[in-house]
Amino acid sequence: MAARAAERGAFNRRAAAQWGVRHFFDVGRGGHGHIFPMETGMLLPGMFYFDNDRHSTNAGAIGAFGFRMGAEISRVLATGTNWVMTPKSVRLTIKGRLKPGVHARDLGFHIAASLKRGALRLNFDYRVLEYAGDLDQFDLAARAALCSSPTEMRAYGVFFPPSEAILAHARRHARQPFTPVFPDADAHYEAEAELDVSALEPQVALPGGVQNAVNVSEVAGTRIDHAFIGSCGSGMYEDMIEAARYLKGRSLAPGVRLFIAPGSEQSMKQLAAEGIVNIFLEAGAVMLPPGCGPCNDAVIGPVHSGEVSISTAANNNAGRFGAKDAKLYLGSPATVAVSAIAGHIADPRSIEASDIRLSRREAA
Repeated sequence: MAARAAERGAFNRRAAAQWGVRHFFDVGRGGHGHIFPMETGMLLPGMFYFDNDRHSTNAGAIGAFGFRMGAEISRVLATGTNWVMTPKSVRLTIKGRLKPGVHARDLGFHIAASLKRGALRLNFDYRVLEYAGDLDQFDLAARAALCSSPTEMRAYGVFFPPSEAILAHARRHARQPFTPVFPDADAHYEAEAELDVSALEPQVALPGGVQNAVNVSEVAGTRIDHAFIGSCGSGMYEDMIEAARYLKGRSLAPGVRLFIAPGSEQSMKQLAAEGIVNIFLEAGAVMLPPGCGPCNDAVIGPVHSGEVSISTAANNNAGRFGAKDAKLYLGSPATVAVSAIAGHIADPRSIEASDIRLSRREAA
């Protein structure tokens, strides 16, 4: 695996040099490809782009659209175009506000579970999910979190109409002019549904998929060995701050290892400057380079046979972190942090969080 990764890296560097790629982000230069472009103003509201990876759905957090090409990305690189079938659109209207201690990632798990149970009568397969309703409660990081679970339910795209706060962030960082897009008043949707989130509890996805989400109380007390905070769904600055609020002044439970991978070099530098990295290190966590972390096929931070993990990874299919017989649970950054302290899956509302003021609250 290590040799293969080194070989790919060398090939990419040669290709970038030969093809004259102007925006090539090597190790230590950017971070997670589905996060740092939104933070740095490369990806802006109203943009469309082709991507090789399905988590290009994150673009919807800032009001853009990323279209996954997979292996056909080579055609895009060669010609700048491709033939695609326009996906149908479905709309989910969010009603109410999340309670304290409940994270946007919890809502994402709940949406996936509601689809599985048939409580939400929507089909995400090769569809674009558009969010509507009480969306101003979700900042950029929360919107990225809400782009994650639908991807695992086969959504081909996710879209948030950009709020004024999102547009203000984009204007501050934009590297070029942009024109945001919004749904037309008479837009047609294949299907629509509403979801009241005001009574939602923290969620944990049981091993096997994000759609296996249950209230945290149903699995509280389950022993863990391994924990991870990061990934395209929960790797932004605000996610790191959320975890730090619970880890500050506390230590990991004996026998638990916690890996933390911020989503971008920009966030890592800011977390270091503000002393947040020290909170993680003093708690006993391992800081990883900005990027995917263990979520990228467990190249780093794997689990051993029979171990139990809780993380904010994109998914928890068998073998995601290494051993196929390991049990992988998913939770929000708060749930994972509190569980790492407790040594077992725990409700984040069970302990008091510290007051850490964000220096970069880009979207309310």
